[in-house]
Amino acid sequence: MRIVLFGATGYTGRLTAEAMVRAGLAPVLAGRHHDAVARLADRLAPLAPSRDTEPRIAVADVADPASVRQLLDSPSDVLVSTVGPFLDLGAAAVDAAIDAGAAYLDSTGEPPFIRRVFDEWGPRAEQTGARLMTAFGYDYVPGNLAGALALRRCREAGLPAARLDIGYFIDGQFAISSGTRASAMGVLLAPSYAFSRGTVVDRRSPAGRTRTFDLGRGRDWVGMPVAGSEHLSLPRLDPALTDVDVWLGWAGRWTKPASYAGGALGALAAIPGVGSGATGWISRRAARTTGVGPDPASRAAARTVVQADASDAVGRPLASVRLEGPSPYDLTADLLAWGAAMAATRTVTPGAHGPVDAFGLDALERGCSDMGLVAVT
Repeated sequence: MRIVLFGATGYTGRLTAEAMVRAGLAPVLAGRHHDAVARLADRLAPLAPSRDTEPRIAVADVADPASVRQLLDSPSDVLVSTVGPFLDLGAAAVDAAIDAGAAYLDSTGEPPFIRRVFDEWGPRAEQTGARLMTAFGYDYVPGNLAGALALRRCREAGLPAARLDIGYFIDGQFAISSGTRASAMGVLLAPSYAFSRGTVVDRRSPAGRTRTFDLGRGRDWVGMPVAGSEHLSLPRLDPALTDVDVWLGWAGRWTKPASYAGGALGALAAIPGVGSGATGWISRRAARTTGVGPDPASRAAARTVVQADASDAVGRPLASVRLEGPSPYDLTADLLAWGAAMAATRTVTPGAHGPVDAFGLDALERGCSDMGLVAVT
């Protein structure tokens, strides 16, 4: 069994590599450039609990899918990918995991990629024995946990929920990496979806739509709609659930303008003969990643806040669960390390999964608590 981290030298990759080494997972750190991966492994080796858990290295490039496939030796291996933007660069890692019948996790937050994992790659994984857990970071594990906890509270009260609204927010100053910027632009430009009236439906761009959340801090917190893994995974947990919406609010006061901007970009993309060229230019400009992101002090200034509001079929509130925890980047690194360890040691049914149906609600709640992500309501 090997845990392979592909994209180890990028910003999220470096944080994840450190989390894995500290946890004693003996990861294989993989990237395009041998020297960069070797330097990272040398820097992290002193953090390993023992000599036999020090990181090893491998070289692979999405431009050479065979090199990615060679990272995996057996179905017991776990491949963790932080190589994005995933719409452009993510397919090689998923295909490699499926071909090997291995476990796969990633750090994506890009809706079309998430949906492709569930709709296209999931059925293939069922045939080969592969286990796919996409969006296994700040996007979108906390919302899955909060939503599942809210559903459980409703069931325990004898009042099954028909609707979940899940909001993602940041308390404090949130600085973003170049990779996050590239993925965020992909979210605004790409087709979206929702879970409405019991089925997954295509949805047009945000176009100014927002929702207000009460987070108990004396002011309104506003989110714009985004497609996450919650739309695809949480309905599996409760047959009474007919509607799921996810709202992204970490842009703060810029959330509503961003929602309108998404609508404008979506309209631009729909213009025949104009849209593809214009949005392609925007995407290429935004997709220039540098591997640079917030330093430890900047990350410490931002706290994760995620809330799930459950209601019945006519909109009456039934339950609300709010989670609070570390910065999105630190949380993502810890979640990927934890998920990799779980995938390496637990039996997971082949196919595409959300974090709850992959590992169970109790295990996920305990794991997140150990990282500092806990329910405060």
